[in-house]
Amino acid sequence: MAPPNQLLLVLVIFLSIFSLSSLPTSAIIPKANVSLPIPSSQLVEKLCNSKAIENRRFCLKALSTPKVIAAKHTTQLGTLIMKLGTANAKATLNVYNEIIKKPGSPQALNALNCCVEAYKYAILSFEIVSSELVEDPQTANYDVAVIGSEIANCEKELINAKVQAPRLLTGNRFMKYYVSMGYEITSTLELENQNEY
Repeated sequence: MAPPNQLLLVLVIFLSIFSLSSLPTSAIIPKANVSLPIPSSQLVEKLCNSKAIENRRFCLKALSTPKVIAAKHTTQLGTLIMKLGTANAKATLNVYNEIIKKPGSPQALNALNCCVEAYKYAILSFEIVSSELVEDPQTANYDVAVIGSEIANCEKELINAKVQAPRLLTGNRFMKYYVSMGYEITSTLELENQNEY
């Protein structure tokens, strides 16, 4: 028979996994392996401890995948962050598309359509930024900042139309976190590029 402490630990892990799996926003929460410790990668630690990062805990959790932790340089980490941002934007866009199908006011529909366009833009921009990281980190930095503006505009439209959907608010909040990570990594690359000359 297992000691009580081990049984308690198994119960806590089971309950944690069960409660997380029942969240309606699970499609847009960063997927982190529960058995992995907080990432030990110096690149990830440095990035997540930066002032520009809006939510350090989210950053560490989102960047706790083995592929990200194995990143050997800033450009590689930046590319992986852009992929995570793209995946999050696609998942959130799917939520917007689901909600648009439900009946609502014309103002709500306009706000939701504004957000759909913002997320389409975010997906395209994150993909473009991945290719700009090496050649032109300054443009990549600007492009990430514009994603943030688009999401802020989307939020403003939702508020003005009085659209109340927690899943959308969560998706927007997570997108802001990815934008802050993208902005910080592109700023770091910009500095590294300047130091090479």
